[in-house]
Amino acid sequence: MFFAIYRDVSNQWRWTLFANNNRKIANSGEGYFNKTDCLNAISLVKGSGSAPVYER
Repeated sequence: MFFAIYRDVSNQWRWTLFANNNRKIANSGEGYFNKTDCLNAISLVKGSGSAPVYER
């Protein structure tokens, strides 16, 4: 898996998570004005592996 970061049409930073077969798994859902904020959001996703899963 890998993350790709890019600028959208509004010139904001976004990320997309891809599987090894290059299919999209997840995306940021929002744009970030600063590249650092986008990278921090990726770190939060990477670190959430132990988060519980709830059915609603």
